[in-house]
Amino acid sequence: MDEEGIRKRSSNQEPDETPIKKNKSMNLQKEVGLLSGICVIVGTVIGSGIFVSPKSVLANVGAVGPCLVIWAACGVLATLVTITLVNALSVKWASYVQNFFAAAKMVIVIIIIVSGIVLLAQGNTKNFNNSFDGPPLSVGTISLAFYNGLWAYDGWNQLNYITEELKDPYRNLPLSIVIGIPLVTVCYVLINISYFTVMTSTELLQSPAVAVTFGDRVLYPASWIVPLFVAFSTIGAANGTCFTAGRLAYVAGREGHMLKVLSYISIKRLTPAPAIIFYGAVAIIYIIPGDINTLINYFSFAVWIFYGLTVLGLIVMRFTRKDLERPIRVPLIIPILVLLVSIVLVLAPIITAPELPYLYCVLFIISGLVFYVLFIHFKFSWAQKISKPITMHLQMLMEVVPPEDVPE
Repeated sequence: MDEEGIRKRSSNQEPDETPIKKNKSMNLQKEVGLLSGICVIVGTVIGSGIFVSPKSVLANVGAVGPCLVIWAACGVLATLVTITLVNALSVKWASYVQNFFAAAKMVIVIIIIVSGIVLLAQGNTKNFNNSFDGPPLSVGTISLAFYNGLWAYDGWNQLNYITEELKDPYRNLPLSIVIGIPLVTVCYVLINISYFTVMTSTELLQSPAVAVTFGDRVLYPASWIVPLFVAFSTIGAANGTCFTAGRLAYVAGREGHMLKVLSYISIKRLTPAPAIIFYGAVAIIYIIPGDINTLINYFSFAVWIFYGLTVLGLIVMRFTRKDLERPIRVPLIIPILVLLVSIVLVLAPIITAPELPYLYCVLFIISGLVFYVLFIHFKFSWAQKISKPITMHLQMLMEVVPPEDVPE
């Protein structure tokens, strides 16, 4: 069945077969408000990172003081299959899941912070003596520390990907970020302070899971709640990322930068199902190595390449495309600073501690460029012969159509 046949089928369905009403726009719907926007920011940022990364940050800087500075600085700089299924089925379901897990993860965050405050009030401050005494710092070690810190903060940009589904985006987008990121930054710094009230630097470095060690020492016999809520936190972050990053592939397909099928929308669910499923498949590939530290370092290396390229494009277009409408305009100094930070974070680890996996990461990125050139840019006839039947079968399998008005 071709695309036209699927459209006709969708328009001739009985009322009980689909929730789409007559003349309803076959586009993503604006169902994300300010509260959900803040939950996307907080729920996507707070994942497994704050419960794992403190060890790696401390390992690179070597002392409590610089460690806390790194966590605060990361916050300033920031200003896997069930999840895919939920996001592919319903925007509202994904939003409800996100709100629930955002609330659940704040429970463990509050427990850790309050426990730390109580311990500090009881005089447990010895681990903060001589906080800045440690090994000499270098640009490379600081960059690697930022890699691990920024891993825990990653997600600060995710709300940008769902502006089409955000109510009053010109107000709620910046407001969600302005509220969400400082909230996360305060929580992260206080959580790290709580960790150091019960663990020395050496003990924290020897801990296989910092939050679990904290729970064993402070919350016993209720320490079992820590791994439970860490799991909640990780699921919530994965759901938020799937919800937002899937929209990135959707828009790329719509704009002709990726295969067109990625821009198709489910007839029954009004979700970008192909894009979300594509994102889930890529995520599964990324977790194959299974080493969290390797994943953090090389994910951060790759993502800061693209952050740098993105703001570079913004800077260039500020001068070459002055006529473009800019509903949300930022001072030029901000993208310039982000570009400089990106250059340092990408180059410093390679220069100070070059490793072969960095090359693998670059080759993985280039492989996507090769795919783009063959199937998208030049549209070679043999490539189209491969992609067209795949697109048709995927369309029929997932019951998706291009984004447009449903015919009467």
